[in-house]
Amino acid sequence: MSKGITSRSEDYSQWYNDLVIKADLAEYAAVRGCMVIKPYGYGIWERMQAILDKRFKETGHSNAYFPLFIPKSFFSKEASHVEGFATECAVVTHYRLKNDGNGNIIVDEEAKLEEELIVRPTSETIIWNTYRGWIESYRDLPILVNQWANVVRWEMRTRLFLRTSEFLWQEGHTAHATEQEAIEEAERMLDVYAEFAENILAVPVIRGRKTENERFAGALDTYCIEALMQDGKALQAGTSHFLGQNFAKAFDVKFTSKEGKLEHVWATSWGVSTRLMGALVMAHSDDQGLVLPPKLAPIQVVIVPIFRTEEEKAAIDTYVDHLMGELKNVGVSVKFDDRDTQRPGFKFAEWELKGVPLRVALGARDMQNGTVELARRDTQTKETVSQEGLSARIESLLDEIQINIYQKALNFRDSHITEVNSYDEFKEVLDKKGGFISCHWDGSVETEKRIKEETKATIRCIPLDSKKEEGICIFTGKPSVQRVLFAKAY
Repeated sequence: MSKGITSRSEDYSQWYNDLVIKADLAEYAAVRGCMVIKPYGYGIWERMQAILDKRFKETGHSNAYFPLFIPKSFFSKEASHVEGFATECAVVTHYRLKNDGNGNIIVDEEAKLEEELIVRPTSETIIWNTYRGWIESYRDLPILVNQWANVVRWEMRTRLFLRTSEFLWQEGHTAHATEQEAIEEAERMLDVYAEFAENILAVPVIRGRKTENERFAGALDTYCIEALMQDGKALQAGTSHFLGQNFAKAFDVKFTSKEGKLEHVWATSWGVSTRLMGALVMAHSDDQGLVLPPKLAPIQVVIVPIFRTEEEKAAIDTYVDHLMGELKNVGVSVKFDDRDTQRPGFKFAEWELKGVPLRVALGARDMQNGTVELARRDTQTKETVSQEGLSARIESLLDEIQINIYQKALNFRDSHITEVNSYDEFKEVLDKKGGFISCHWDGSVETEKRIKEETKATIRCIPLDSKKEEGICIFTGKPSVQRVLFAKAY
């Protein structure tokens, strides 16, 4: 392949890795299992942050920051939580290094911590220990807090953005006076994630509940949005958890109700991470490079001049200054690539690789004719149009591109949801087509585990819009009340 990118059909996993690196999104770090997010990739993540942060604040949330280190004893207070994260924790045992006298730096054995510290895999325990001092009565509720942070979950097999030992995310942690308020909060934040995924990332998602086996450690209910990648595998794009009173009881967080009774508070937590970067790449991109939806692209329009003389360049510069001013005034992010170190063809290929939604090219002949060439990244089509009314046309085209990218992903997703009624049919679809498989399941953890062991497919969710429907489990033949969605997943 050109640009050093393996084709999707040849090796999808290698294609993904090649693309993330060649498009300057990220690279592997010197620390095993970690990554360096490069400026272009971080620019996309910053766009995600800004848009989500605005939505969080519109729904009443405020940002805070809690410690990176968590005392080990905190994890012991909520049994299912510690069990869920025990095998992924990085542990700090000492606080000092020393020179061994031979020029080597070693751990000072005399500087051992009295209590080991866990590098946060998630912050429920440290936050609920903190909330105990913030909450006394119903007047202190609700607490609606979010933090943007890094977390560590030790991974042996890593893939850029999708699975790394350290990654970036946001985690919301809220406290409520009633069970219903907490459930409504968990559902509200799931809606925020789904709207963001579909309207900004242009990734269609299925809203659902996780099964008991796939639920977040310590939660009573986990809501999720599930997306489908171009290789037919699912990706969990966001989760929102109803924690009940588990953490409040573990950390003795109580409040005096309006009726004067002392009660435990009700809790939620919810988060999305840099995995969304992986979803963005795998849902839309092609063998030529990234395909970025305009609402997320750091650069929505790139302008490439084509000239031979300084006079020609000067005329183009004057026009481009005017055009860029118009575009910026309507909120369009635009870059004028007037580097004299690279030829136009190189620039075309570079911005195609980086997924810029729309390219504007113009030369001396265009200036004479009052035209420009527009090239769409999503359809890889070109057209010559008039300079008159160009900024309005570009605005309209960006909207069209956003819709088209979403529709293409939606058509793919919908064509890869298959209803099956037998285990043989299940395995055949999984092997030959992939995607989401809608089928009956008897509701038992054992059946779910057996199917995963045999096929590597998991129940991605019980769709929230799923209708009750009597049937029989494809694996055991036992009664079932509704269909669930299985898939192989990242």
